Amino acid sequence: MSENSGRRDLRMPNDEQVFAVVTEMLGHSRVTLRCADGEERMGRIPGRMKYRNWINQGDVVLAEPWSFQDEKANVEYRYDDSAADQLRREGHIQ
Repeated sequence: MSENSGRRDLRMPNDEQVFAVVTEMLGHSRVTLRCADGEERMGRIPGRMKYRNWINQGDVVLAEPWSFQDEKANVEYRYDDSAADQLRREGHIQ
């Protein structure tokens, strides 16, 4: 990867995952997500991410909607600010 290119290979969603933006912090490891598929979901931050990756309002994340309850999702990955800017430039998220 060239330091000056500005383009990085980022983790992209698989078939079950979607890009999402955190719109509200609800407490108790829960957030409100505005997903790229147009849905508003309640997101759950799993324990493996809770203390390693601080998630704040406005962060871009990778979410996996629950198969049995589509209005809820697990937060699988958090993009840093430069990666989120790249995703916006490439048109993956608004």
